Amino acid sequence: MKTPILFSMDDDPQVLQAIQRDLRNQYRKDYKVIATTSAKEALESLVELKNQGEEVALFLSDQKMPEMQGVDFFEKAREIFPKAKHVLLTAYSDTDAAIKAINDVQLDYYLLKPWDPPEEKRYPVISDLLEQWLFDYRPAYAGIKVLGYAYSPKTHGIKDFLSGNLKPYLWLDVQVNEEAITLMEINVLSAKDLPIVFFEDGSFLKDPSIIDLASHIGLNPKASEDLYDVAIIAAGPAGLAAAVAAGDVRSGAMNRVASAVGEGSMSISMVHKYLAEV
Repeated sequence: MKTPILFSMDDDPQVLQAIQRDLRNQYRKDYKVIATTSAKEALESLVELKNQGEEVALFLSDQKMPEMQGVDFFEKAREIFPKAKHVLLTAYSDTDAAIKAINDVQLDYYLLKPWDPPEEKRYPVISDLLEQWLFDYRPAYAGIKVLGYAYSPKTHGIKDFLSGNLKPYLWLDVQVNEEAITLMEINVLSAKDLPIVFFEDGSFLKDPSIIDLASHIGLNPKASEDLYDVAIIAAGPAGLAAAVAAGDVRSGAMNRVASAVGEGSMSISMVHKYLAEV
């Protein structure tokens, strides 16, 4: 399970450093702290984090940012991490804007500068919001995600390929699944790109061939290409054992041969030799 993130933003490096210090001192055991001085950089990094299956628990941002106002950043960030909490840092002169933001963008709280001492003016608020967030928190799936239409032959081909190679994955229907819809939107993907396979490192393949997919996850591309040209015909226990072992034929693996018996294991060994020669 990946550690949830506390994401802070302020265009003043010294202020941002102080925010990071306070957050890490109090929450480092349970959260990762990420900080930036740029709203544009922040939004780009949020897309990468979403693709990697990370979760942001709380955003803390200054209101007066040069690239966009803090509340405007919150609106865009909510599209990527809709369940995160939002705390605005503002000066006394900005309180009207902060109060308006509570109504307009569902701001969770605003803190006035200066916030020292944090034990009195920051930690109680943030801890309460994090407790609320944790109540509904469900860890994101960390692994391969397959996005597509429920009845797409290409999608089923990819799912069968991953299952046959014992590669766990999460299936997301782009017509009904909120996470799939979000991933499509933030990466500017469309129906012509489906099916799409996302990986834990944040990379993804659009409408991949089995060869491309096999190569990406470290399987033998040539063996994957030959898989559907191989048929195993046998009777009785030997044929059953051969069929059980067939799932690993494409990658040259022998780990299932040990479970096959009699003529079945011999058949799989012969298939391996055949694939090595063609």
